[in-house]
Order: sequence, then structure tokens, then C-alpha cells
Amino acid sequence: MLDLFTTAYAEAAAAQPEQASGMFSIVWLVAMIVVFYFVLVRPQKKQEKKIKEMLAALKVGDKVITAGGIAGKIVKIKDDFVWLETGFVGNPEKQATLKMEKAAIKIVEAE
Repeated sequence: MLDLFTTAYAEAAAAQPEQASGMFSIVWLVAMIVVFYFVLVRPQKKQEKKIKEMLAALKVGDKVITAGGIAGKIVKIKDDFVWLETGFVGNPEKQATLKMEKAAIKIVEAE
């Protein structure tokens, strides 16, 4: 009888660290999710907000550079599109104008 009681007590004592280990695993998982949020998600959202503000502040006359590397001056803005004046086409009296989406603009040059 004493042997049965000792075996049951030993099994119960061995089960306690497993429960603590399970709790530690949950805490570790939550901590990793928090770290990933602050390292990956939050900076991405800040960058998206900054880009959205930049595109909302565009105005006629701004000099910009697109994602494709085209540099030009904004001559018209309508909804989600901008018209860029990029330079001369053959003769100095005619400027080349390109219609692009606002999302294609990556840099607004300081004047």
C-alpha cells in the first residue's frame, strides 16, 4: 500500500512541471507575437501612413520622381491621377506630358 501511495505522489509531482511548462509556452508565444508586431507590423503601418499623407499633399508645380525613375513636374491633378510634364518632344515649344496614377509617385523633390 505504501508503494502505491509513493508512486502516485511521484507521478503527481512530475505532472506539475509539465503544467508550468505549458504556461511558459503560452507566455513565450504571446511575447513573440508582441515582438513581431513592434518589429514588422507597426513600422509598415507608419510607412503607409507617411506615403498616404505625401500623396494627399501633392499640388500642381511639385517636382516628383516616379517608381519607374521618371522625373517631372505636376501640371494637373484629378482624382487618383496626375499629369507630369517631363521635357521637350522634338521641338522646344512642345512638352511631353504623361498621365500616371498617384500611387506611382515615390519622391517629392524639395524646392
